[in-house]
Amino acid sequence: MYYPFSENKNLKVTDEQLISSVAGGDKLSLEKLIKRHQDWIYNLVFHMVCNPEDAKDITQEILIKIITKLGTFRGKSSFRTWVYRIAINHIFDVNRKKQKVIKKLNFIRYGKEIDETPDMELPDSKGLPVDSSLLVKEVKLSCIHGMLRCLDDNHRIVFILGAVFYIPDKTGAEILKITEVNYRKRLSRARNSVYSFMNEKCGLIHPENTCLCRKKTKALLDSGNINPSNLIFNSEYNYVIKEIVAKKLEDLNSFVDEKCENLIYGYPFLNSPDYISHFRKLLNTAEFKKIFNLN
Repeated sequence: MYYPFSENKNLKVTDEQLISSVAGGDKLSLEKLIKRHQDWIYNLVFHMVCNPEDAKDITQEILIKIITKLGTFRGKSSFRTWVYRIAINHIFDVNRKKQKVIKKLNFIRYGKEIDETPDMELPDSKGLPVDSSLLVKEVKLSCIHGMLRCLDDNHRIVFILGAVFYIPDKTGAEILKITEVNYRKRLSRARNSVYSFMNEKCGLIHPENTCLCRKKTKALLDSGNINPSNLIFNSEYNYVIKEIVAKKLEDLNSFVDEKCENLIYGYPFLNSPDYISHFRKLLNTAEFKKIFNLN
């Protein structure tokens, strides 16, 4: 799996070389460029908009925007920085419009929802389309996702970049057009908010905490919050984040923080939809042929 945020410069073909080939009318180079970044853009969108169907549509909008603006890339920044700025600006625009009609989640409200979800015995796997262990895992990952929703956009994006994708401070600051100092401050605040909540609530962090995924699973099934026939986090992925990034844990403030970090770092890296087949049709339209002078 390609990791676009590595500072390793030993790529056989760089983004910039692919762009040069695209400018010469090479469709295959454009497909390679899309494939290289689409999964990362999709996962970024998914964590930010918190809805898989919305994430698919928004990712497609971003990829079309990147393709149509490709001719304006002048190399003043790295292509990576240029791409993820476009993606993040588009996500922020979408979320600003959504926030006018959707009530924002916060840690107090989310904690109350958890407390009000009754503890129940695990359901019998008989009659269910999947094993109950997968349902418990879905609850765990959904809960982490819920915590991300409690952060405002500015802190959520930094948390995703820094604590989920483990992007270096310098790279994250360049993408967001803020100083490295401000980037580190935002990441620290976001981590503290998430880890403090986990430390207080999560039984996986402290055994004395009463919230355990297996105890909440049956109630979440009964309420329809978890659909055993349509699991979001237990399908359509080949990797977890730590397998791609292969990072070493930082020196964190406490053992609890390290446990929180490890829990989040085991988050699945979701496969994006097949955008290439869709874009092949677009590239054959007169509009796109004119933009790229494609053969």
